[in-house]
Amino acid sequence: MDRDEELLRGRVYGEDHDHPRPGPKPGRVYVELVGGPLDGLLLDVTGWTRAETDAGVALPTELGRYGAGGRATYGPRPGDPRRFDWNGDTP
Repeated sequence: MDRDEELLRGRVYGEDHDHPRPGPKPGRVYVELVGGPLDGLLLDVTGWTRAETDAGVALPTELGRYGAGGRATYGPRPGDPRRFDWNGDTP
């Protein structure tokens, strides 16, 4: 199985784990979150501008260093816009 097929089997950040189809939807654009508490999840960036993707994200998660209310920060990987690398956690 190639890498694209593996990504299509991934779970999307923000989708309920009980959702009958928690994977990517056709016609949407995703990046893979790499490292940290959200490793392996896909983030829907459909409609994001270049400035928004370049800025990265701070995603709410209970799985990070700060627990409930904390955020995991991710930024685009240089040379690979399909992946956002973990930069750390923030309260």
